[in-house]
Amino acid sequence: MGVRSVLVWCVLIAVASGVAALLTDGGMPAAWLIGPLLVGIVAAVTGLVDSRVPRGFFTAAQATIGCLIAMTFTPPVIVSIAHEWWLVLLVVFSTIVAAGIAGWIMARFGSLPAATAAWGSSPGAAAAMTAMSADYGADPRLVAFMQYLRVTLVVLSAGSVAHFLLPQHAPVPVEPLVIDPLGWLETFVVALVAVVVTLRLKVPAGPLLGPMVLGAALHASGLVHIDVPLPVLEAAYVAIGLSIGLRYTRETVRYALRALPQLLLSTGVLIALCCLSAALLKAVAHVDALTAYLATTPGGLDSVTVIAIGSGADVPLVLAIQAVRVFLVILSGPPLARLIARIA
Repeated sequence: MGVRSVLVWCVLIAVASGVAALLTDGGMPAAWLIGPLLVGIVAAVTGLVDSRVPRGFFTAAQATIGCLIAMTFTPPVIVSIAHEWWLVLLVVFSTIVAAGIAGWIMARFGSLPAATAAWGSSPGAAAAMTAMSADYGADPRLVAFMQYLRVTLVVLSAGSVAHFLLPQHAPVPVEPLVIDPLGWLETFVVALVAVVVTLRLKVPAGPLLGPMVLGAALHASGLVHIDVPLPVLEAAYVAIGLSIGLRYTRETVRYALRALPQLLLSTGVLIALCCLSAALLKAVAHVDALTAYLATTPGGLDSVTVIAIGSGADVPLVLAIQAVRVFLVILSGPPLARLIARIA
């Protein structure tokens, strides 16, 4: 790599990080993914950058996202799952079925390829599903477009619902910065071992699935403390966003814009079906409407968690359902996508 290439990449990363920071200040959900994604699209379409993010950086980013998901399996969440396991599975199953219906509608009646429609309609884990989709024959560019369009609309609607149901909700508490070098080292070792093993076994999307499964088991049992430093997480988001964005071409952008009405309709169908799951949860578990909505909404786990904490909802139940949903969605994604593609 020459000096010019190094300078181009430094400028590209700096611009992507700057755009992500601006979007974060503006309240945009998943800003550290959407910002670099947009910058990568512009750089690729205009011809400013004609290279790709090195595979090693993308693999490391996948492992980071896997560890992030593993972090959600804390003792309070495990207790909630154990106490309400049947309810958690019922709600998660209904959400996955709703996503399957939305994906089938897109694949059967839309213009998107069936595999891409199925992966793009998965309810949650946007970064994970985008990172995995290419390994299963889907177009990661369109999957990313669908996933982050859904994340944006779902999180914005969740915030509006929270404000409507609890207009006087308390402000979100600011978490103190915790320095945990031992936890970071344990996380690095778990991620490294999981990535090496899954790559040796040639597991599809192994760099993400391995750290997620192994990290969740060890973190929930208390044997290790999985902890991803915020700068590392943001760097992983930047890597995934740029990796997907730089694959775009002018034809892909035109195609995505032409398919926008279909994508908006699909997202609306998914949100409506998940609202039915919320109504089911409210009726069966007798929880408040906001808790039911946040537990079933197919949005970003981090954003939904922030809204739940700041609105006074039942946070352990919301986190339990959301964490199990993300976990099962990732594990069930490949067979569900193949099923949808086959029957559509």
